[in-house]
Amino acid sequence: MIYDKLPFDPKLYHLRFADNENAQLPTLSRKIGIFIYPGFEIVDLSGPLDAFYYADRTLELTGRSGEPGYEILVIAREAGPVRAKCGLEVLAPHRCCDVLSGLDTLVVSGGECAPELAGDAWVLDWIRAMSGRVRRLASICTGAFLLAAAGLLDNRRVTTHWMYSEQLAAAYPSLRVEPNRIFVRDGGVYTSGGITAGIDLALALIEEDLGRESPRMVAGLMVVFLRRPGGQAQYSPFLDADTSACRDIAELKSWILGNSGENLSVERLADKVGMSPRNFARRFHAETGTTPGRFVERARVEAARCRLEQTSQSLQAIAAVCGFVSVERMRRAFQRHLDVGPHDYRDRFQSSFHAP
Repeated sequence: MIYDKLPFDPKLYHLRFADNENAQLPTLSRKIGIFIYPGFEIVDLSGPLDAFYYADRTLELTGRSGEPGYEILVIAREAGPVRAKCGLEVLAPHRCCDVLSGLDTLVVSGGECAPELAGDAWVLDWIRAMSGRVRRLASICTGAFLLAAAGLLDNRRVTTHWMYSEQLAAAYPSLRVEPNRIFVRDGGVYTSGGITAGIDLALALIEEDLGRESPRMVAGLMVVFLRRPGGQAQYSPFLDADTSACRDIAELKSWILGNSGENLSVERLADKVGMSPRNFARRFHAETGTTPGRFVERARVEAARCRLEQTSQSLQAIAAVCGFVSVERMRRAFQRHLDVGPHDYRDRFQSSFHAP
């Protein structure tokens, strides 16, 4: 397979992989163990695995093949095929009891059954034993339940898939669960949000190990965000626009998301659905769990975020077209929702191929 042209700087990204080519890989490696179990989430394995694979390639491309790269060990309680939640079987070559030393980082995958597996004393004992032998300990998605049950997240800041954050917080009260985080680092322990957040976590680990250039190249090759803001919600308001039981409210939310620059006062919105402002505000909160004003602000932040990433428009122009009365108002909204200002957001996340 040959990649002759890629949509980035060809001096950095030009690749030629032939089917029979013996690529020169790094001579040393950091061993990353990924623990899987029946019912695990396949992307929790394949996403980070690909990220670490391409990190090795970046060392080759940049003339750093003598530096330590990565060796991935797929670990299960018993060696052999392990069926993922999606039905795909993955061969795990390594048994837990055979992997007791030599790992740099242990990553625990997630899956819908992880909260139940957290009751397996054998698995928890192995994770505890490994935690004292590795430099870094990490979980993806609901894998946090296993680390928590092993007592390794006590009094730490953590995150997990947003659907399970309340369950995690209720089951382990000492944890400071931050449900909207993509990933959280607390000392040498890392927890990440739902599914694809494992790729974000892997990129962060690669940056720690290899510097800023390698994860930038990896993100380009995988066509993913280099770094989503740590405070960015795991899901966008676009994804929950139609979840209201009331059809009028659901349709209104979709309209708001597509018209963030309009007059979106409570009075205007109430008029669109034929309700009094007071009744509309009550119904909207009951249906969505948030106020009309907060939802409008989220929609405007989302619209502005996309323009900051994809265009070179000025902050003033973006604020105006997205419905903010001033750049300062936009800045405050970004800080509330993304933990970063619009100027810094653009510096970190603007695409190299933005529109004018």
